[in-house]
Amino acid sequence: MENKELKIISLNTWGGIVGDSLLKFFQENTDTDIFCLQEVYNGGKDYEKKFFKDSDKKNFDLLNNISKILKDFDFYFKPHLKDHYGLAIFIKKDLKILKEGEFFVHKEKYFIPEDHLGFHAKNIQYLSLSLNGKVFNVCNFHGLWTGKGKDDTEDRINQSQNIVNFLKTLEGEIILCGDFNLEPNTESVKIIENSGLINLIKEKKITST
Repeated sequence: MENKELKIISLNTWGGIVGDSLLKFFQENTDTDIFCLQEVYNGGKDYEKKFFKDSDKKNFDLLNNISKILKDFDFYFKPHLKDHYGLAIFIKKDLKILKEGEFFVHKEKYFIPEDHLGFHAKNIQYLSLSLNGKVFNVCNFHGLWTGKGKDDTEDRINQSQNIVNFLKTLEGEIILCGDFNLEPNTESVKIIENSGLINLIKEKKITST
């Protein structure tokens, strides 16, 4: 597959709350090579309805619903809240995957906070593929939520440093995307920028995501 350009879409699915319009979006974008998705459910309704009043609005079968639409894709699901909620990457079946996995950058796997479920552990999902004679690492991420805005906190600073330390272990080109839950001029973002990555939000002068 020489000289192929990758089309990647990163999207916070918001747990499928927007309904059919979200599934229609996938139907209209099947020419995409890789989807990096956040807030994806694969079950968990009975668990979450104990904690969230809006649980009846969520699509707890979202992973399966998307997979039925993206039939030419393989998918990898990496939860960060128990085994039902987290990150998913869908990738065209004709792309050659070398490896895939996850790395936790905030708390440890299966960490359940006592004060609010939203403060759960955070991971980076990644897969490496061979394309045009190069190795590309596509990393999917959903940053720490605090309930108090998107500015720097000690946990977010540590999270960014953990991200950088993980990225240093990868060989080849790196694409890091997702919902960072960060203002663009925070120290948490600068730590990632200083690792050598190009911030396309700033370079392309994107004013809103």
